[in-house]
Amino acid sequence: MAAEPPPLSSQPSKRKHWRKRTAQDSELERFESLPWSSSLPNDDSFSMVVGTNELEGGFLSLEEIDEAKYSLEIPQTEVGNRKEKKASLSTKSNKRKRSDDDGSSGDAKVEERMEEAKVEEKMQKDENVKTKKKKKKKNEKKKTNQKENETQRNEELPAVSNVKEDIEEELVDEAEYYAWNEMRLHPLLMKSIYRLEFKEPTPIQKACIPAAAHQGKDVVGAAETGSGKTLAFGLPILQRLLEEQEKAGKMLEKKGEEAEKYAPKGFLRALIITPTRELALQVTDHLKAVANGTDIRVVSIVGGMSTEKQERLLKKRPEIIVGTPGRLWELASGGEKHLVELHSLSFFVLDEADRMIENGHFRELQSIIDMLPMTNGSIEGHSQNTQDCVTVSSFQRKKRQTFVFSATIALSADFRKKLKRGTLKPKQSLTDGLNSIETLSERAGMKANVAIIDLTNASIMADKLEESFIECREEDKDAYLYYILSVHGQGRTIVFCTSIAALRHISSVLRILGINVWTLHAQMQQRARLKAIDRFRGNEHGILVATDIAARGLDIAGVRTVVHYQLPHSAEVYVHRSGRTARAFADGCSIALIAANETSKFASLCKSFSKESFRRFPLENAYIPEVQKRLSLARQIDKILRKDSQEKANKSWLERSAESVELVMDNYDSEEEIVSNFKQKKTTSMQLKKLQQELNMLLSRPLQPRTFSRRYLAGAGVSPLLQDQFEQLARQKLGGSGGSGENKRRKLVVIGQDCVEPLQALRSAGHEVHMHVDMKEMAEKRRNVENLRRKRKDEKKRMRDQRRKQKKKLKMGME
Repeated sequence: MAAEPPPLSSQPSKRKHWRKRTAQDSELERFESLPWSSSLPNDDSFSMVVGTNELEGGFLSLEEIDEAKYSLEIPQTEVGNRKEKKASLSTKSNKRKRSDDDGSSGDAKVEERMEEAKVEEKMQKDENVKTKKKKKKKNEKKKTNQKENETQRNEELPAVSNVKEDIEEELVDEAEYYAWNEMRLHPLLMKSIYRLEFKEPTPIQKACIPAAAHQGKDVVGAAETGSGKTLAFGLPILQRLLEEQEKAGKMLEKKGEEAEKYAPKGFLRALIITPTRELALQVTDHLKAVANGTDIRVVSIVGGMSTEKQERLLKKRPEIIVGTPGRLWELASGGEKHLVELHSLSFFVLDEADRMIENGHFRELQSIIDMLPMTNGSIEGHSQNTQDCVTVSSFQRKKRQTFVFSATIALSADFRKKLKRGTLKPKQSLTDGLNSIETLSERAGMKANVAIIDLTNASIMADKLEESFIECREEDKDAYLYYILSVHGQGRTIVFCTSIAALRHISSVLRILGINVWTLHAQMQQRARLKAIDRFRGNEHGILVATDIAARGLDIAGVRTVVHYQLPHSAEVYVHRSGRTARAFADGCSIALIAANETSKFASLCKSFSKESFRRFPLENAYIPEVQKRLSLARQIDKILRKDSQEKANKSWLERSAESVELVMDNYDSEEEIVSNFKQKKTTSMQLKKLQQELNMLLSRPLQPRTFSRRYLAGAGVSPLLQDQFEQLARQKLGGSGGSGENKRRKLVVIGQDCVEPLQALRSAGHEVHMHVDMKEMAEKRRNVENLRRKRKDEKKRMRDQRRKQKKKLKMGME
């Protein structure tokens, strides 16, 4: 018999405990009846029931909760979960054994064992479910972490780039850039020089930077093309602007608002004028590359672009403007404030000044120079020019520096004395043209203590430039040009013409012959011009056919050959044309195609830049018959295509004009005329197809000399050029012998074609010719040849006339 419980009145404390337990039991029953999901409710009752480890009086321990019912996740370590569960079960069994020993019934034992088995099965199932859930959660966490890392990387990209830049700065060997330390440039400029890998300054930069940046002098500079004149005036400009910014920062700490007097913001500080649009864009790119890392803005203002876009750029008030005279004057005369307010202009630069002084050109430049305030700072002298300007303090009225740069220079001995007499000239002289660099410099306000730097040598040309010529007839120039481009077509090549008509003829013929060329001339739109230059830059073996607008300042790396299809009108243009190759101390080659009527002109060009001897370009005359064959077909095709295009253009023009006037065009041609026109078109189309097929058949084969032997390699004889190629192949074979790749398939080499670039051919087989002596001989030879041809023609004509007379006599006798 079980002992009766004591009366409640005798045990008041236990009574309270019993009430508490019954309340908790009822709470537990409510807890069990709830529809549970995978997540637990945030309930105080749950934490009161479950969150304790007491085992007495109806409290549940964490080990006794049925996870299958409540879907509870007991917080345990991932490693060793099973061991802990086994230990808990063993403690349970031990406790139950103790209760059995106390006298519990057998039915209760069986029920408890059944419950234990069920609990074990459910725990195993729950373990599998848990592992799956954990794997899913881990995958989700990995994805979220990856996304977060990507966002962090994107946000921290500038910081990473800064770290990379710092690492690069640490890796820079300053000993290689030791020559730049003498220039005493700003650290930000030195960082740009390290980044651009300019190991040492060029001679023009060594001479100009100290005089301009540290002594504040005006500069008249002349050096060969490709000598780094852009940075010679660009670095002093950036140096002074950065120094002013530093000074303004220091003054801001001391005096506050007064610092704006020392470095005014939003004013035009440097105006750089160039003769061509391409040169202006090139100078802009160079200055932007050096000014990278600073807040100095550089903008290009050139023709051919939308004025609205350029006006928007000017509203941002950049410090440096690079432009051409036409568009600058167009915007300035239209009232553009940023171009009219020249009171704070500190630098005025004229690049390629010798091109600016040509007669009839750049009248707008004179108007822009007349707008400039005088450098002496007197308001009386330039009150008329600065009437639209905002009045500023004396701190903002800086002393202006003037830079005049050119590839050639010719100054008189008393140039400094002329400048010392005074920068302002009488009003009558303002109407005079800018006919020399002296007048240009004087009108631009150059000071008397100007630094004159002339680094041009006696020949003016680059040291590593190899000059050559080919004497030929005018009608054979196309053939020799095709020979150079097909046999020696390696590296970038620029072909110069003086007229746009010749350029169009050459480009169309070469395209028909399968040579891809790009054109550049003044009648093209600016977008097309920039596109042609970019494509030419992007092709390692590109060919550009251009007029003299490409002769000035165009800096394209890797131009190996310059061909003068037509001789220029002046020696200066010849110098600039040839200067597109052999730039920045690299080597290059120029080839002039000289007709019989151009020998005296070429001799005078050579005399003007004191060139006494030239090399004759080596030619394989055995190729010329095959070249002539292809060229004649291409000319016939070009003639037919031109005629068709002209007819279509005229017809479309008539149709357009009739439509604009709202007229209906009637065809008054008779049926016979329509039929004849149709037949003519059909015959021309058939002829065109036939010519194209014949030309394609010739172009499918490699260009071979006339005496080429298919059976023997040297069947046509060994020329000096072929001998040089044999020697190169022998060297390659000796150098590559004994290697692991001997069994690999070797590259096919076509002997005598596309293997030797013009410079290499000129050095190996070209021979020097004394110009003054040889030109006379050439002229005499040409005269003799022309006389012989004339005599032969006259003889042929006389023989034909005799035959005709004889035929007539025979006919008359027969009748």
